[in-house]
Amino acid sequence: MFEHFKIVRLTAPIFTPGGYELNAFAAAGLKAVIVDAAAPDDIIAQVADADVVAVIGTKLPTRIVEAMTQCRCIARMGTGTDRIDVARATELGIVVVNTPYFCVEDQADHAMAMLLSLTRKLPQAQRAMAEGDFARARLASSGIQRLSHSTLGLVGFGRSAVHTARRARGFGMRMLATRQNMNAPTNDADTLGVIMTDLDTVMRESDYVSLHVPLSQTTHHLIDAAALNKMKEGAYLINTSRGAIVDELALIDMLKQGRLAGAGLDTFELLDPFVDRAEPNLHPLSGMDNVILTPHLAGGSLQAKQDMLDTAVRNIVDVLSGRWPVADNVVNPAVRPRVELTRP
Repeated sequence: MFEHFKIVRLTAPIFTPGGYELNAFAAAGLKAVIVDAAAPDDIIAQVADADVVAVIGTKLPTRIVEAMTQCRCIARMGTGTDRIDVARATELGIVVVNTPYFCVEDQADHAMAMLLSLTRKLPQAQRAMAEGDFARARLASSGIQRLSHSTLGLVGFGRSAVHTARRARGFGMRMLATRQNMNAPTNDADTLGVIMTDLDTVMRESDYVSLHVPLSQTTHHLIDAAALNKMKEGAYLINTSRGAIVDELALIDMLKQGRLAGAGLDTFELLDPFVDRAEPNLHPLSGMDNVILTPHLAGGSLQAKQDMLDTAVRNIVDVLSGRWPVADNVVNPAVRPRVELTRP
């Protein structure tokens, strides 16, 4: 059914398709051209006549998007679209889709794992134990605060934040949250006992601030020096969203001053986690006992990967079949598609 369509799957440095993905494509009657290219000219040579471009981490700036003269759909296999020129794609009639909910539980697990590890001083204890300094390991626990006496602040209250709140509720934490649309329904917040409020209140009153917003012009450096200075002395920041939401230099300064108690970072502004190796201690926060760094793996689980791939394939099949994908999966719903799509 789809044999005459060209589907290009861009691999980026570390996202080569595995068996499950290849089988999912084949089961849907799709055959993807696997393109392992990073240079724009090399990418353009492959996508110029593509009907669909599927992408995980490869950047698709204006120049590449404009070269997609036949493209009906850019299929982001994942959530964030900050590496894609969505605005230009919209102008050109290219539907941009993503898989927005594939890893919300996993991101919540990772945020809570970081929160628990930081508050229980596990990195400090682990390092001291490895060095045989048991007294130092015990000393690290002397200032631990009980979680049921603490407040968790959620910046953004989409599905990953809701799942994080469900987990935090089990620890008896007081919970605050803010989001861009404060007029949105509060059913989940009411059910979980989350107090919806403004960003300033979240930053001032929270012992732990966890970020759950996409990167956009509005959220770039949303957590800047001014916002960080509003945090409680001794509070923690956890970022499993996008690195540039935080002014990382300002965060580094706050941590080195000792004003914040620690941080958990899964995404970075100053570090590219999508490489296999880097120089030891490349990031300024590397080696700090009160900082946990992970290479953008908060969304990782076998189930999340399979959910992402299944949703991405459904999105592609819908567009090539002349149908709009599920509304939540369409990043640019105002687009006028190059090829007309029917509503479900």
